[in-house]
Amino acid sequence: MPADARPAFDFQPHLAGDLVDLRPMQASDWDGLYAIGSDPLVWALHPDRGRYRDDAFRAYFEEGLACGGALTAVSRTDGALIGSSRYSTLYTQAGEVEIGWTFLGRAHWGGLYNADMKRLMLDHAFRFVDHVVFRVGEHNLRSRRAVEKIGAQLTTRSHTVTVAGQPSRHVFYLITRP
Repeated sequence: MPADARPAFDFQPHLAGDLVDLRPMQASDWDGLYAIGSDPLVWALHPDRGRYRDDAFRAYFEEGLACGGALTAVSRTDGALIGSSRYSTLYTQAGEVEIGWTFLGRAHWGGLYNADMKRLMLDHAFRFVDHVVFRVGEHNLRSRRAVEKIGAQLTTRSHTVTVAGQPSRHVFYLITRP
C-alpha cells in the first residue's frame, strides 16, 4: 500500500499477544504501575534514575496520559499490570513513529515479555509507517541491548535533552518495515 494511502496512525490500540495484552493507559492504572515503577532498580540505568520517586513517577505517568500514545502492559497469565510503553512522533521524521518510554517490572525482565510487547507494537506500527525508531539514553545499556535483541539497528542520529536537570545524550535505533 502506498504510504499516502495508509490510514491515520492509531496511537492507542488494544493489542493481544502471547504473554501480554496492551491497552490504552488509564488514570486508574496509577496504583499498579507505580507499584512497579517505584522500584529504584527499574530506573538504575535510565537517564532519570530518580523516576522511582512518587513525584518523578507521577510526572512520567501524567505525561503518558496526556500524550495520547501510552499503553499499559497487562499479563495474560494473571491480569496484573506489568509495565507500559508509548508511541510518539515527538522525535521522528516523516514515515516514522517512535516506540519508547518502556518499562517492565523486574519479574518480567529477561526478554520474553519485552519481545512480545515490541512485536505487537511493531506489527501495529507497520500498518501505518515504514520505520520505527527507538530513542535510548546513550548509557542505558539494558535498554540498548533490549532493542538490539528485537532487531533494531543503531543509526547515526542522536540528540541531547535535559533529563532530571542534566543533559542526556540519546541515540536512535531503527527497524524498517519488512
